[in-house]
Amino acid sequence: MRTTITLDDDVAALIESERVRTGESFRAAVNRLLRRSARAATETLSPALPKLPGRPIVDISDVSAFLAVLDDERRAQRDLP
Repeated sequence: MRTTITLDDDVAALIESERVRTGESFRAAVNRLLRRSARAATETLSPALPKLPGRPIVDISDVSAFLAVLDDERRAQRDLP
């Protein structure tokens, strides 16, 4: 795909220094750096949450049920020796 973009001076300088360092064309350097950046961005978006067996204790969208569970836990903590 052919497109035209305007690069900030510092970005163009970074690409140029990479191009000189690797000996590749400007186009190849831009493509490689964009791919690397896109890959890194998707890898750091959000870590996968662990999947735990069983069901939730309470539906957190039900505020009163959630608060009742918290109250029960606080009472249990208070009653410990």
